[in-house]
Parts: sequence; structure tokens; C-alpha cells
Amino acid sequence: MKEIKTHVKPSLPFKSSMKKDYKILVPDMLPIHFSILTEVMASYGYDIELLKNVGPSVQEEGLKYVHNDTCYPALCTIGQMIDALNSGKYDLDHTAVMITQTGGGCRASNYIHLLRKAMRKAGYPNVPVISLNISGLEKGSSFKLTLPMLIKMLCALCYGDLITLLRNQTEPYEVEKGASQTVVERWTKNIAEQLKKGKGWTTKAFDKNMRGIAADFAAIERNIVPKVKVGVVGEIYVKYSALANNGLEEFLRSQDCEVNVPGVMSFICFKIDNRIEDIKLYGGNPIKDKVCKLLLKLVTNIETVMQNVLSEYKQYEKPATYAELKEMVKGVIGYGAKMGEGWLLTAEMVELIKTGYGNIVCAQPFGCLPNHIVGKGMIRKLRTLYPKANIVPIDYDPGATRVNQENRIKLMLAVAAERIGEGSHAHQPEETESVRTPETV
Repeated sequence: MKEIKTHVKPSLPFKSSMKKDYKILVPDMLPIHFSILTEVMASYGYDIELLKNVGPSVQEEGLKYVHNDTCYPALCTIGQMIDALNSGKYDLDHTAVMITQTGGGCRASNYIHLLRKAMRKAGYPNVPVISLNISGLEKGSSFKLTLPMLIKMLCALCYGDLITLLRNQTEPYEVEKGASQTVVERWTKNIAEQLKKGKGWTTKAFDKNMRGIAADFAAIERNIVPKVKVGVVGEIYVKYSALANNGLEEFLRSQDCEVNVPGVMSFICFKIDNRIEDIKLYGGNPIKDKVCKLLLKLVTNIETVMQNVLSEYKQYEKPATYAELKEMVKGVIGYGAKMGEGWLLTAEMVELIKTGYGNIVCAQPFGCLPNHIVGKGMIRKLRTLYPKANIVPIDYDPGATRVNQENRIKLMLAVAAERIGEGSHAHQPEETESVRTPETV
């Protein structure tokens, strides 16, 4: 039988001339961070809209065009974009979609190809697809990151980290309900407007804003009472996205917990440092090594501003620096374990345990091999090092029910609440002798 060949028009590339009249749709992952980040891009003439559409139709569209065995974050983000295009809200002749990529040996590096294939199958071959990355994954796109734009974007993410951290440590104890959210909204809007006007990113302005944010949160009256403190780690999209993790943070707050979700700046340092580590372990281009080291210094300098500001407020738990995180897992897991969130995921769990957040939800896409190794696979080791660590791995995928996920988390919270009731200091890490001479995994 003769094979019938059909020609499918390839996805349209995004050209510089499109910037002035195209709306770019972006899946939301970090609401505070991304709402600030979009204004940085707006200052360069890009019209960005964060997608807020949720519900069964998003996953249904994802399952329709992405194989069920493919990474769950790909299914969610692609499903959200196609669902948005199906809504009829957008002029399809002047709409593009954007997805971020980190590169490396992870299925996330293939999202852009999965998205383009899905867009063609869904009947949107003329909607340009943009990859936002610093790994050189896209050679033909006219969407380019300049150094000033990159610095502003990094500042935006650091602003988001600080606002999120202070909100999470203030809101559970606030005397006047809603006071923390008021500060969040005021500063998010303030910073976004500054960055849209090209302000708020110089050393002086950045430091001033960070100090203003911290001062406003510190001024909120708090009533410190014992609460279960819960840390959240995992694959970056499932860790942060309410769409992917079924509103995990909101659920934990509804259970009267204080939530700690490590910030995104350490992840950025980790991704840059991986390139340096590769060259150290396997050899490589010395120019690339030098550029990556300069970029890592830039990111850590921005991170240092937040560290210095938080040092002045002892009532808040200051996050570890990237260098401190890296030191925490020395001898516990090798730095060559870098796929997905790599050794950083394990380091975040160690930090959470050491700083009083020993009740940990490890959120992972089902079947995500890198995260199952450095997340679920390291739980036994961490329980050996810290016997009172209370860690529960939760898998997220289209077939997992929210009720089952929340019931598993409730069992973890019940153990934590029982320890508080017994007056246990279970939140404090209890190191065994093996901590000083741990086996390398």
C-alpha cells in the first residue's frame, strides 16, 4: 500500500519585527516573581501575559497532544498554552507563546520540540514558539537576552525571593489578617512599575528597595505561637506551580502551617555552576569556564544584597547562600549529580532540616528519574543523618488524585503535630556520628 505523505507547515519563528504587535503568552510558575519579571520584558517592548487558566481542560489538552509518559510539567505547560489559544480570547495572527528552558540532560530540554509538535497538531502552526534560555538551545530566534536585560531579570527574581520568604514567615503569625498580603501587593506593584520604567536595578536602588521590603514586613505585628513548619522541595515546576502541585502551598496554609519554599536564585546559581563543574570534571572550553564564573559572581552578588538585608532582622530565618548549600552536601552526594535539580534538591532538604523545617514535602512529577534519585532516593540517607527528619515524597501526574496526595501530607503533618504536642524539639536537627564522615552517594 502506498504511503500517503502529508506536509505540516513548521512553526513560525519569532522575528524582531513581531515585537511591536505580538502578545506573548507565558505559563505562570511563580506568581510574584513572574509578575515582576514580565515588566522587565515590557520595558524592552515585549507584551507578556501570564496565563492563569486552570481546571480539567488544561490537563485534557496536555494529554491530547503530549504523551502520558512525558514529563508532567511539559504536559501542564503545553496544555495551558493550547487551552488558552482555544479560548478565543487572542488574535492568533498576533500571538506567540514562550517557554523557559534550562538545558542539560533532562526532558525539559525537549519541551520546545514537544511544544512545537503539539502546536502543529492542535492547528496552530502559525503561532511563533519562543525558547527563553541562556544555554544557546535556540539559534534562529530573534528574541535575544542582553546583559542589562539579564541583570534586571535576575534582580526581579531576587525581589520575588525576598517578598515570598518574608510573606511566608510573617503571614501565619500576623495579628491583623491580610496585612502580609497587602505588603506583597504593594511592593510587587511598586517594583514592577520601577522596572518597567528602567529603574530599580542599579546597586543603590536595588539595595534601597530590598531594605524597604524587609522593613515593611518587619513592621507587621506578629503573635508567635507553635506551628508545624513545613518545607517544600522538588522538581522546579511542580515545586512552585499551583497548577502542577494542586495548590500545595495554599493547602499547607489551610492546615495552619508555616511554609518554607526555597527561592529560585540558588537554582540559577546551580545551573550556571553545573557548566563550571562539567569543565572541572571532564574538561572543556576555558573561555566558557571564565564566562560562567563571571556570571555566577554576578548572580551571587545580587543574592548577597538579600543576605545582608536579612542579617539585620533576626526574627526571620535567613536562607543559606549558594556556597553554603554546596558545602552542606559535601560527602553526602556528589556534585556530578546534576540532572534535573541534582544535588541542590538534597542540599535544600538538608538546609530545611537544619533551620527548623524538618517536615518536608518532596514534590515530584511521576517518573522523573533525576528527581526520584536526588529527592526520594536520598530520603533514607537523610533520615540516617537526621533521625527526626519527617519527609514525604508526593508524586504528581494526571492520574494522581488530589485527595490521596493531601491525605499522605496530612499523615506527615499529624506526626509533626504530635511532636509539638509532646514538647519535642523535633524541628531541631539531630546529627549522628555519620554526619561527620558520611558515605558518598
